[in-house]
Amino acid sequence: MFERLKENFTSILEKFSKTELKGEKVDQILQDFEISLLKNDVALPVAEKICDDLKKSVEGVEVDRFKDPRPVVEKVLRSTLTDILRTEKAVDLMELAVEKKREKTPLVIVFFGINGTGKTTSIAKVAKLLLNKGYSVVLACSDTYRAGSIEQLEEHAKRLGVRMIKHDYGADAAAVAFDAVAHAKAHDVNVVLIDTAGRMETDKNLMMELAKIKRVIRPDLSILVVDALTGNDAVAQAEEFDKAVGIDAAIVTKVDADAKGGACLSVSYVTGKPIIFVGNGQRYEDMIRFEPEKLVDVIVS
Repeated sequence: MFERLKENFTSILEKFSKTELKGEKVDQILQDFEISLLKNDVALPVAEKICDDLKKSVEGVEVDRFKDPRPVVEKVLRSTLTDILRTEKAVDLMELAVEKKREKTPLVIVFFGINGTGKTTSIAKVAKLLLNKGYSVVLACSDTYRAGSIEQLEEHAKRLGVRMIKHDYGADAAAVAFDAVAHAKAHDVNVVLIDTAGRMETDKNLMMELAKIKRVIRPDLSILVVDALTGNDAVAQAEEFDKAVGIDAAIVTKVDADAKGGACLSVSYVTGKPIIFVGNGQRYEDMIRFEPEKLVDVIVS
């Protein structure tokens, strides 16, 4: 996982260990490093921040000629990457679930994302996580657009042993979401997880449908699901969805197959919204809480 990104950071540590931390020598190393980051799907603003922070922190630093400067550079890298991956506002799904249960009202979460990102599977994984913590869950198929979407979510509901609210294909997606929330309130269900139609972020009509769903149900969380393998496309999707409908957090899928790692490094920084989970396999259990420090440990070691 993230092998190529790790190679980039190992390489720059090695280069800095063999050069004087001054002037043109530093500039050349950082120029090459920025290009290598971009090739590994790190968004330009993120690559620039990493290189700018390195330049400010290491240029002209006096290191004893008999000492390795790598610890100085590694400390800067760790600090910069942690800063990039952290956002001003954290989102803790479990804390929200506890709070809403205490208030005796359902936690309502709507999921966005284009087809192929693993959105529906991610919803099932979140449901499994909540069920394991003792919460009751209802699924809602507000994707009344794509052929097979209802059957796909229904199969997950059967496997998980939970109820799914659905209408016919072509029905009002917001009405499905509304009925799911009403069902949860009437039956004391703790959490409502709402699937929506996968769409390109440039599809204005379908984006308006998503905005309508949010107006009707006023969800507690709006989560965007992006595919790590799409690299900078994932970052562009995050930006556009946030502008069009507003997101609170992201789930990044398929990180187990992502050798580059740029999407995970870029989504939070570009949108200012946290990654809360990453998907690392096909099983319901294959989703882990995203912790910036652990990702930094993976790529800088």
